[in-house]
Amino acid sequence: MPSLVPLASLAQIQQTPSAEHGIPSELEEDLRAYGCRLINQAGKLLKQKQVGLATAQILFQRFWFVSSMKQFGVGEMAMGALFLASKLEECPLRVRNIINVYDVIQKRKSHILEHETSKFVYKEMSYFSNTFYDLRDAIVVSEMQLLKRLGFNAFVVLPYGGLINYMKVLGLVDHEKAVEKAWGYLNDALQTPIYVLYSIPTIICMAIHLTTRFLSLPMLASPVPWFTLFDANEEDIHSASGYVMRLYRVRSQEDRDRAMRLVMGGKQEVRAWLEKQDRPV
Repeated sequence: MPSLVPLASLAQIQQTPSAEHGIPSELEEDLRAYGCRLINQAGKLLKQKQVGLATAQILFQRFWFVSSMKQFGVGEMAMGALFLASKLEECPLRVRNIINVYDVIQKRKSHILEHETSKFVYKEMSYFSNTFYDLRDAIVVSEMQLLKRLGFNAFVVLPYGGLINYMKVLGLVDHEKAVEKAWGYLNDALQTPIYVLYSIPTIICMAIHLTTRFLSLPMLASPVPWFTLFDANEEDIHSASGYVMRLYRVRSQEDRDRAMRLVMGGKQEVRAWLEKQDRPV
């Protein structure tokens, strides 16, 4: 039976639209992760439910397998995904509230990028200013582009219920730290594209695999490995684990500032960065 959840094709994985426009794969990973953190940050300020935040991040990750960061702003698409997911999961957010929160985050990040030593003080925008209407239009257009480019297939399966069932089968559900740690890995994995690359059973097994390794918990290895109970294979689990572990790698301050600047500056900043890379030294 074919999966109802759309996964990226081999051609899309080998070369994303952003890669075709010259954006390095490592930078694209950083921008994807930064966009997801932006969704999380805005969602928490808006007191959005976790189901809405998770759905938004998965839709956001799918979008970049059919669209380029040269053509669409990462920050704007993140807010569009948050707005769309709030409707899909029946926990709606008002556009005005999303705009207010995004404006706070954007101004605070700009303050950080300028290396200001003074305390950040937010100045509210006027609801009659061009900035407000520009952001409103950008969020609405981003929502429409998400639906259009994903072929109106916004079906999302979340792994949290499956995680509890799997851990019950494996006898890990009574281990409080194991459940908490695995849940955290699933949340962190939202910042990576693995929800568009692997099936939900594989992703759950990845979280359990990393958890048992971290907590040094013994797992069944014979007569058959434990993950075969859930139709997952070792190669995919290790590959998915690699995506998550790369999130924790140490980045230089320059790399962190570059990602922040490209996200907050939108597609214009990405285009300017690409043009700069093409210029002869």
